[in-house]
Amino acid sequence: MNDHRVLIAAMLVLAAGTFAFRFAGPLLRSRVTFPPEAERAMELSALVLLAALVATTALTEGHGLAGVARPAGVAAAGLLAWRRAPFLVVVLGAAAVTAVLRLLGVP
Repeated sequence: MNDHRVLIAAMLVLAAGTFAFRFAGPLLRSRVTFPPEAERAMELSALVLLAALVATTALTEGHGLAGVARPAGVAAAGLLAWRRAPFLVVVLGAAAVTAVLRLLGVP
């Protein structure tokens, strides 16, 4: 019975901390200012983090490389997104490229 109380208390503390952390951003936005260089660096860091996530998801499977078909599909999606294709076209294009390559026996 005591373990359940500790677990519930920990969940409540984490929930309150998460809410406070998320609420602090809009609340402190007008009070805290950063130099333009720091703001630009933060914007770029979000882009770099997203690119790293896409790269690891697209290029790896388990502890090894994903083969050629999946990165080719991601590259096709990137090309379609760059050409400002609708999101559905981007997703279907990436899936089609990956599926065709796998049908042809490309890993």
